[in-house]
Amino acid sequence: MRILVVEDALKVASFIKRGLEASQYQVDVEYDGEAGLNRLFTDAYDLVILDVMLPKMDGFRVVEAMRKQRVNVPVLLLTARGAVEDKVTGLDVGANDYLTKPFAFEELLARVRALLRRGVAGPEILEIADLHLDPAKHAVTRAGKRIDLTAKEFALLEYLLRRQGQVLSRSVIAQHVWGVDYDTFTNVIDVYINYLRKKIDSEFTIKLLHTVRGTGYVLKAEAPES
Repeated sequence: MRILVVEDALKVASFIKRGLEASQYQVDVEYDGEAGLNRLFTDAYDLVILDVMLPKMDGFRVVEAMRKQRVNVPVLLLTARGAVEDKVTGLDVGANDYLTKPFAFEELLARVRALLRRGVAGPEILEIADLHLDPAKHAVTRAGKRIDLTAKEFALLEYLLRRQGQVLSRSVIAQHVWGVDYDTFTNVIDVYINYLRKKIDSEFTIKLLHTVRGTGYVLKAEAPES
């Protein structure tokens, strides 16, 4: 999952970025409101963590501009302001949640997970057919059998599950799982798709991970042709 952090305090931005990357999220950082808004208009993100007191354009104005342009990415506002009216303002302009500084990283991470689930209307346990993925416990099973995945395989499967039924191009997968442009990423995505397919599909009749020739990949339950 790809997250944009817009925070002008360098130490705070670095702290959030390191913590989220340790939890297997792809993270980009901008340091003023205008730059953050431009990134949101040009790149695809699953969540925005947005400081309110920003240079050039404050967080409230960034959210307003996003919503006017129908950028519906979930927004978590960060601010030292604890007044009720500030929280109300943030939610009224279109933010989804509000966290007051200073905060424990564990609380921020819990809110990130909740917003990502809410943003895609997904359940706490992601599932398709008899495959189950628990993001909080970092656990995957199929037909009750535990499947061991590397951190990157897990991140790839989680993204596919959150977008199940959608055909995803290699470019989109590269941006959201690896945080890079596909053009510079050779065949790494295809390699990891094959790793994942062997682990979640090879022993089962119903296949879940499918190639759409010339386009990309889709996760869906599909019985073999009789």
